[in-house]
Amino acid sequence: MSESQQSQSPPGPQGKKRIGSIAIVGGGTAGWLAAAMLARALPGTRTTITVIESPDIGTVGVGEATIPPIIDLLQFLSIDEADFIRHTQATFKLGIKFSDWRQLGHSYWHPFGTFGAPINRRPFFHCWHKARAAGLAPRFNDFSMCATLGDAGKFRVRDKNPDAPAAGLRHALHFDASLVAKYLRSYSERLGVTRIERTVSTATRRADGFLDDLRFSDGSSLHADLYIDCSGFRGVLIEQVLGTGYVDWTAVLPCDRAVAFPTALTAGRPPYTHARARSAGWHWRIPLQHRAGNGYVYSSAHCSDDEARDDLMSTLGEKPLAEPRLLRFTTGRRKLFWNRNCVALGLASGFMEPLESTSIHLVTSGLYHLLEHFPDSGFDQTNIDSYNAELIDENERIRDFIVLHYCLTQRDDTPFWRYCRSMAIPDSLRERIELYRRTGRVRPRPGELFTDLSWFYIFEGLGLHPDDYDPLMDVVTVSQLGEIMDAMASATAAVARDSPSHESYFAARDVSGSRAALTP
Repeated sequence: MSESQQSQSPPGPQGKKRIGSIAIVGGGTAGWLAAAMLARALPGTRTTITVIESPDIGTVGVGEATIPPIIDLLQFLSIDEADFIRHTQATFKLGIKFSDWRQLGHSYWHPFGTFGAPINRRPFFHCWHKARAAGLAPRFNDFSMCATLGDAGKFRVRDKNPDAPAAGLRHALHFDASLVAKYLRSYSERLGVTRIERTVSTATRRADGFLDDLRFSDGSSLHADLYIDCSGFRGVLIEQVLGTGYVDWTAVLPCDRAVAFPTALTAGRPPYTHARARSAGWHWRIPLQHRAGNGYVYSSAHCSDDEARDDLMSTLGEKPLAEPRLLRFTTGRRKLFWNRNCVALGLASGFMEPLESTSIHLVTSGLYHLLEHFPDSGFDQTNIDSYNAELIDENERIRDFIVLHYCLTQRDDTPFWRYCRSMAIPDSLRERIELYRRTGRVRPRPGELFTDLSWFYIFEGLGLHPDDYDPLMDVVTVSQLGEIMDAMASATAAVARDSPSHESYFAARDVSGSRAALTP
């Protein structure tokens, strides 16, 4: 089929028309990311994409930490990573360092990248279990280059040679969320996306319950075939108009407030997110090129808003560069992510607290799944049901992973942590914990965001040790295992020794210039 024929958006089977227009309600990171991905995926068609941003409603704008799929997203959009870094004041992230979660004074890592190397086709953490059982006292950082580099304040990209010692490195980014939205807006508009400033007051519905027209506060209206709700917690379309309903996860994720503000950089920029547990939740610290992002996620049942703000300010000992922002939320998800001809993304679809930096990934995942289920004007219900089932499953598995950080704590020094230790957890999570406790095994489904390694890191970090190690590890003797681990530790130390500091990528540099930011 020729390009000109494709652009005419021919009718689909049984006379159903292709989607000719998409309206995205809300800008911010979620809205402009939706616009960018849809515009990139629908070239050469006559599908129009319009983003409606309200001049009266601000964006949350505090999602500043990501996970490695952000790099895959930039590749999908054909965005140069160095250019993106310069324009968003980004820094590199090698993982998350957790402090005071297991016990006060204890720290552990959830790093990116590989951990050791498989032996007998088994993940290396099974060797770790055998080494501990044999009394070898292995050191975690010897087998995680990302954790080793992070603690040393160093950074490098992974080696493209799969046999090189640094081939297992992976990274993500910290960035200024408001600058990301501006970047994606510019990108989208170059691809033909239209932006209008309006405030959506409501939407009309057809006889079959589908959305018909958007109605704006100035009396004007707009019609589209497909609506994307990126209106934030309000859920203007998915909830206020369609009444989709919400599944509340507060019982297992009790934090329902956050206070956040930026501060000046008073020290170096470590290449990781720092998550420090507090009396009623946890603090984040995210270093950017031009400032630091800080926030306290907490339970309002255990801490007042004023107490949370004062705790964060006194802990940091730094003057805010802007007024602290208070966010109220209910952790959970919409009962349906796609209802009739409306798909909810970002905060409009639900909220997962930012402990594992999943917010932008969930927007991206929702869009990838939408592209895999892209409808015609008939909006086949089996297709919608398939989309919802996949997104519900993904969200619930991510929920379980985040709950794991709380329920395995050994802390009992405050009412909040005592609640976390005693709360009833989902059966799906309890089964995973018991499997690991008895056998040291983790069995995630193919395609899950958090792999067996991620689960191992949290189990290990919070002090859950299995009753036994994998019998297939008996293929190596304790002596051989010791030699293998010594060699791995030497290779990790060599990579760290030869790597430049994270600061060297940004210090004494015109970061707005054209020089690539991936080479020191």
